[in-house]
Amino acid sequence: MAAAAAMVSSAGALLAMLNESHPALKFHALSNLNAFVDRFWPEISYSVPIIQSLYEDEKFDQRQLAALLVSKVFYYLCELNDSLSYALGAGPLFDVSQDSDFVRTILAKAIDEYASLRTKAAEANDESTVLDSRLEAVVERMLDKCITDGKYKQAIGMAIECRRWDILQAAIIRSDDIQSTINYCMDVSRSFLNPREYRHEVLRFLVKMYEQLSPDYSSICQCLMILDDSEGIAEILEKLLRSEYVDHALLAFQIAFDLVENENRAFLLKVMSQLSTPKLQPSGNIHEEVYAEKFTKIRRILFGEVSMQLSMQFLAINDKLDLFVLKKIEQSVDMTNSVFHNAVIYSNAIMHAGTTASEFLLDNPVLLNWAKFSAMAGLGVIHRGHQLQDRSVLEFYMQLGASDGPYAAGGLLFGFGLMHLNNGEEDIKTFLRGSLSSSTVEVIQHGACLGLGLAALGNADNDVFEDLKNVLYTDSALAGEAAGISMGLLMAGTASERAVEMLDYAHKTQHEKIVRGLALGVALTVYGREEEADTLIEQMTRDQDPILRYGGMYAIALAYRGTLNSKAIRKLLHFAVSDVSNDVRRTAVIALGFVLYSDPEQTPRMVSLLSKSYNPHVRYGAALAVGISCAGSGLSEAISLLELLTSDDVDFVRQGALIAMAMVMLQISEVSDSRVGAFRRQLEEIILDECDETMSKMGAILATGIIDAGGRNVTIKLMSKTKYDRMTAVIGLAVFTQYWYWHPLLHFISLAFSTTAFIGLDYELNMPRFQFLSHAEPSLFEYPKPTVPITTTPVKLPTAILSTSSRRRVRPGKKENEKADSMQVDSSTGKKSEPEPSFEILDNPARVVPTQEIYIKFLPLSRYVPVKSAPSGIVILEDCMMKKLKNIISSEIRDDTS
Repeated sequence: MAAAAAMVSSAGALLAMLNESHPALKFHALSNLNAFVDRFWPEISYSVPIIQSLYEDEKFDQRQLAALLVSKVFYYLCELNDSLSYALGAGPLFDVSQDSDFVRTILAKAIDEYASLRTKAAEANDESTVLDSRLEAVVERMLDKCITDGKYKQAIGMAIECRRWDILQAAIIRSDDIQSTINYCMDVSRSFLNPREYRHEVLRFLVKMYEQLSPDYSSICQCLMILDDSEGIAEILEKLLRSEYVDHALLAFQIAFDLVENENRAFLLKVMSQLSTPKLQPSGNIHEEVYAEKFTKIRRILFGEVSMQLSMQFLAINDKLDLFVLKKIEQSVDMTNSVFHNAVIYSNAIMHAGTTASEFLLDNPVLLNWAKFSAMAGLGVIHRGHQLQDRSVLEFYMQLGASDGPYAAGGLLFGFGLMHLNNGEEDIKTFLRGSLSSSTVEVIQHGACLGLGLAALGNADNDVFEDLKNVLYTDSALAGEAAGISMGLLMAGTASERAVEMLDYAHKTQHEKIVRGLALGVALTVYGREEEADTLIEQMTRDQDPILRYGGMYAIALAYRGTLNSKAIRKLLHFAVSDVSNDVRRTAVIALGFVLYSDPEQTPRMVSLLSKSYNPHVRYGAALAVGISCAGSGLSEAISLLELLTSDDVDFVRQGALIAMAMVMLQISEVSDSRVGAFRRQLEEIILDECDETMSKMGAILATGIIDAGGRNVTIKLMSKTKYDRMTAVIGLAVFTQYWYWHPLLHFISLAFSTTAFIGLDYELNMPRFQFLSHAEPSLFEYPKPTVPITTTPVKLPTAILSTSSRRRVRPGKKENEKADSMQVDSSTGKKSEPEPSFEILDNPARVVPTQEIYIKFLPLSRYVPVKSAPSGIVILEDCMMKKLKNIISSEIRDDTS
């Protein structure tokens, strides 16, 4: 055929044969033209009407061949719609198994067309819609071919896009590993499917598949949590708890810990309320007594008591913070400057987050008013989760700050909310509501509002909302801003209609601070609502007030957090380059970090051009977007982009870049990336440089605290191990970015902290002695080396010695000295440095940083085996030798108030 093609120089003769009356001549012409169409399609295109007439002639028995030829000509003419139409008319002659550009292109067009028609029919809820049977046949042939060839992931992707549940089920059933295939389906649906309703439809289908084929209760519960099906989770947990097998109870405990890590307390409370309480009357029912014991344990887990206590124990005991760094900062900057003074206070709180170590504040009295507020609030960050002795801690510091006036009192109330983050217990809310109503001082109201919003995060308590609204209506700029933010925290993720009231008041008030607080509060109410929030987003982004448009950017960021939604990204990019307000443009770029954090590698590429913008506000936004999206990842592309911005000409851009770089480098060692050490030295140089601008020096101080956060044992994580969005962390970072306007909101970064630890627990929720393997060099993940203070000692001058007396002393021992010298040389040359081991044995509990997780292995023949293989977090261990005596680890939490 190739030789024949080389001999043919024109298709004119073959085209002339199409006008012959004999069908055999027409068939010969069509066959050869179909073979040579890739060379002679320009010439053939002039005869397309003749070939089309042959296809339309029902008496011509080679109609399908004519259709195939026309389809190829239209393909080369880039008329893909017409090409697809005639390819469908070619029937079986259009071979989907053929590996050519033509077939691949038309198949892609066919699948897109079919998926579009199926989607429109589903959205219109019109089951009577009739699709082209020929189009459906081509798509089905392609899907069947993928399954036959073992390309299950391709078949699954196309089946999900085309809404073909039968094909999806067939691909899952016929796959080699059903469990991993279903997990792949779940990852695809959560990462790429829009809109939200269809994603939920796919997840409901996967739950049925899990139940039928592979009863993975852990994955089922994660799906049900996304679907907000608390009743389904409660049924599974109760089924496992009532089972007589111990491993079922252990699995229930592990599922509960995984749900707690997702940080949606309102949902967990619904799960808890739907678990049936044990019936201990009449007494003697052994099954109910056993269930009561398990019920008590899982109740403690779901309320977050166990995980919070274990996390705080780990942070307090393993605190590796270098206090000399903080003292050096304090000595190097002018502490009479309020900006530096506050920056040191925030840096101290972030460094000691969760460690309960408050020595620095006790040893360094705070003199400035708002610095007192920030310092007292920082105690909530330091003692976060310290709920066993919370009142004693609060009373102790209230006694210390009793003479410091309303600033210390307001800060303590804010700190109390940080300490009881997302707790929602009635006595906590009652205490804060009483503090709010009993004072008319706006500083105290400011702290009480923020504390109340944090303690009741996402609870949607109407009584609390009314209390906050009453403070808002006083039209106090300071208290009103906090009330607006706290109303959003309270209604986070509910898409409540109360947001309309908040917007109405934002149009009435004259205080920019109140408008800004309400704009952010409204954005918080649509957290995770995606398409449901579009109406509110459209209203805010079209508003004439730039502050409300700025709130609209946060509404997009929070509604579409981690979804990679292309529509949201396009809208944010549009505002980033076209809005007249610098605040809106800056916030639009920052919002990209929230939308893209589920795939951090995309963010540096997305904002690379924006980071070179002429507008410094856009460059600042690009820096923070990378910091938020790539936090704790150590991503090389992110570090390279931020390195350029740390030397920007504008001071506030350098500030944002330094903070973002610290977020990216969290828990990354200097051995694994030498740029970490260079960055730490850069921070020190900026702090020591008296000529550097205030803004960049503040950024360096804050970055120093962030990179050593939580005693060097925490990282910033916006997603849990199960790829569920951590609601508290996302909201915390969103409010943290408001420090541009109000520095005390810097404390909200602590909401995004996650302890980098492996904590193994047994059936009794105790920590047994247990070892596991880190299959990498220990230096890759070691703590930064402590700073050694430089001390100067007086140098002694040598005593003058006469040359003759010196020679006299040297002669007698000359041979001995020579012998000693030779021996010393031999010993030094023979000494070899030992190579670093390629692995490390870790003891429970142990520090495990995110980049280390891929190297974690569990030892064979170990007494304890994880119920679910997880490299970090709280892991339930199954005891394979239950009859043997256990060796339990005891740990105590230090209390610096005593």
